[in-house]
Amino acid sequence: MLARRFGDFATAEDAVQEALLAAATQWPADGLPANPCGWLIQVGYRRMIELIRGEQARRRREDLVARRDPEDQRYAPAADDELTAERDDTLVLLFLCCHPALAPTSAVALTLRAVGGLSTAEIARAFLVPEATMAQRISRAKQRIRASGLSFRMPKPEERSDRLAAVRQVLYLVFTEGHTSTTGPDLRRIDLAAEAIRLTRSLHASLPDDSESAGLLALMLLTEARGPARTGPSGELISLVDQDRGRWDAAAIAEGVALVTRALPRGPVGPYQVQAAIAALHDEATSTEQTDWPQILALYEVLERLVGSPVVALNRAAATAMVHGPAAGLTALDALADDPRLAGNHRLPAARAHLHEMAGDRERAIVDYRAAAARTSSLPEQRYLTMRAARLAAEPSPAIQD
Repeated sequence: MLARRFGDFATAEDAVQEALLAAATQWPADGLPANPCGWLIQVGYRRMIELIRGEQARRRREDLVARRDPEDQRYAPAADDELTAERDDTLVLLFLCCHPALAPTSAVALTLRAVGGLSTAEIARAFLVPEATMAQRISRAKQRIRASGLSFRMPKPEERSDRLAAVRQVLYLVFTEGHTSTTGPDLRRIDLAAEAIRLTRSLHASLPDDSESAGLLALMLLTEARGPARTGPSGELISLVDQDRGRWDAAAIAEGVALVTRALPRGPVGPYQVQAAIAALHDEATSTEQTDWPQILALYEVLERLVGSPVVALNRAAATAMVHGPAAGLTALDALADDPRLAGNHRLPAARAHLHEMAGDRERAIVDYRAAAARTSSLPEQRYLTMRAARLAAEPSPAIQD
């Protein structure tokens, strides 16, 4: 709202941060206001005015924006003024940050920071790059947005196609961080996942014929449907094979399956539709043993040709093990050993540990579980991997299978 009102994205971000800091300081002492969002807007508006008046150039920008709005819209809304759907500018901000003037990686990184609320460290982990590199990308993207003079509005239909891929990637990465947090004591950040689903619903509603946006929404619903069964009473991680499938959200599964079923025949088929199809196969199976693993493996092979991601290759290796045995899966993982994008990441040793355990190679599984636990900053994942290693260490060594 502040960016739309004043036309200054970077300063609006600073003003909102000041408002949030004021809330964190005052609300615990004074109590929650009747309209928290209105309170934040009002404080952010005041801080914005202070920042703008601090420099002559910003005073001129304030005057320009004030003349552009009708007189009755030149003031912050009252604290008790209810927000309407028209005032939800989040999707507009998504498209603004994903402007084609920015490099795709910079656009996605900036949007994750500004819209998704992810930290620079979290974004860096999602892109598998150092934090300093990601900080530079975000800073350069902000400077380009500031210098471009872009207007805060939803792009015209002919302009959207250049930004859609970046918008979808942002929504997917926000959801992924919400579904499995890369850091901290909790496995899930339900607020992030819910916001990503809400925004993707808005995107799908605005572009109902875009099959890949429908596929993304289906993927989120089908993945999040398993959320209630992913943690135990103490917040501990529960693997897919051990989850109580009766706790899965049947309504979300039905909606997701319907979405991807309608989207796939329309084409063109993109990576989110393929991932949604994989998630549907998992969700519709009554058990791990009854899962259609050959079909999942075939879909991962298609997905790998579409995106070429090392994480997809890891998942394909796991599916290969379910179809052709753990030795075949381990051979597939060997090809990823020197991939620099996975250096220092916990996913590769975790996958290797799982397949060694499947093969009955207890000693190697223990080593890899411990290595994976040392590399992750997520406490639930760390505890899960450590416990797997401890459980194997306490068991007698089984015979190694072919």
